[in-house]
Amino acid sequence: TLWAVYCTDQTNIFTMPTRVCFVFLCLALSLTACVFILLFHRNLGKSGLRVSCLGLGTWVTFGSQISDEMAENLMTIAYENGVNLFDTAEVYASGRSDRQQLKRSSFVITTKIYWGGQAETERGLSRKHIIEGLRGSLSRLQLDYVDIVFANRNDVNSPMEEIVRAMTFVINQGMAMYWGTSRWSAMEIMEAYSVARQFNLIPPVCEQAEYHYFQRDKVEVQLPELYHKIGVGAMTWSPLACGLITGKYSDGVPECSRAAMKGYQWLKERVNSEEGRRQLAKIKELHLLADRLACTAAQLAIAWCLRSEGVSSVLLGVSNTDQLLENLGILSQMTPQTVAEIDALLGNKPHSKKESRA
Repeated sequence: TLWAVYCTDQTNIFTMPTRVCFVFLCLALSLTACVFILLFHRNLGKSGLRVSCLGLGTWVTFGSQISDEMAENLMTIAYENGVNLFDTAEVYASGRSDRQQLKRSSFVITTKIYWGGQAETERGLSRKHIIEGLRGSLSRLQLDYVDIVFANRNDVNSPMEEIVRAMTFVINQGMAMYWGTSRWSAMEIMEAYSVARQFNLIPPVCEQAEYHYFQRDKVEVQLPELYHKIGVGAMTWSPLACGLITGKYSDGVPECSRAAMKGYQWLKERVNSEEGRRQLAKIKELHLLADRLACTAAQLAIAWCLRSEGVSSVLLGVSNTDQLLENLGILSQMTPQTVAEIDALLGNKPHSKKESRA
């Protein structure tokens, strides 16, 4: 049951004696359950920072949808099951998602900078807002530093050199260890890297990108090229497409779902659109495949995300402990045949430049 962990590990964590024992363990367990909670760690891009293959995100739930007690329980359970990556931002839940009390020695904490407040100077990626926004997040987190600070989308009003210099400054000041980008294009990331190299500054190490069955091109075509060229890794979010893949919207929008929440009209429209209905039809077939593999649709979707080259970690968004424990399950049967079957079902596999030229 643990064979997928062995096969998909990109960091050679198994010594030869361990490998032999591991193979026999897989054979011994082959007739039992096909899902097991055993998280492994990967380097964040080509940096030396080791992060769990699954991280806990706080996009919607922390500070707004769930209680502080539930948030603490989720973080404790996640950590006890091998998660060491916790993703926050200054804007999530109006700045409340990054207030949890955390021990620093064994966690990787991230935050994002862009949307901070209503004033013109409280948003964007100016040097002023990057420094002040990060100080604000650190104050709410009650921490001296974060491990990674992300530029949460590019800012056309701020020169790239100013952004890279500000990120280098906060790292040199000990406010962050690394910096990355979120929802940047490959061209923008390359520009930041070029500026960093030109002026002897610190380049980004990671891009946060949406990635799931229906959002594939960037993570499968563009980011692997950046990974090989400049070492930028991928930290992906929304593996369940805002809950669409779980099947909760198959019969409409439930009152307690995210699509029914204030501010998520766009998600409701997406679910009810013609494209949304086509996606829901494919999701029903994916559920049948998951049943055949003796796992849940969520576990299948997350394992599918993890198989992609250059993906360092997949961020999970959960609102209760049952969801968390389900999503932490590692699928042991993400074989090439399973991947090919999913590709055939989806019919949207992107083609790399090499394949296009061929």
